[in-house]
Amino acid sequence: MDRETLFSGIEERFSAEPQYLWAKFPEYAVFRHADCRQKWFGTYMPVTAEKISRKGDGNVVLLNVKCPPEMVGGLRQIEGVLPAYHMNKTHWVSLVLVEVDADLVWELLAQSFGLTKG
Repeated sequence: MDRETLFSGIEERFSAEPQYLWAKFPEYAVFRHADCRQKWFGTYMPVTAEKISRKGDGNVVLLNVKCPPEMVGGLRQIEGVLPAYHMNKTHWVSLVLVEVDADLVWELLAQSFGLTKG
């Protein structure tokens, strides 16, 4: 899934626009609930392939989503689902967007949105 599809889909489904919080990482974006203390439900991060033990010189785009702890182990068995990059690995996973099926991305985003609401 490409950036434009992801960002427009998140805006349409969850009424959330990307927020860029870090000057050092201008491409990193978070998606937050507008109505409940600004809790994050997703984080978009292009990271170098080597940081996630992938071959190649370029960036790999990750999307961090929250999920129930009892699902984390099973999800990590799916290609493209990794322990969360820079998040709590008990409650979050990282999705390699070019490796994970779009339907799973939307399903996990909806779940993350629900888990982080209120």
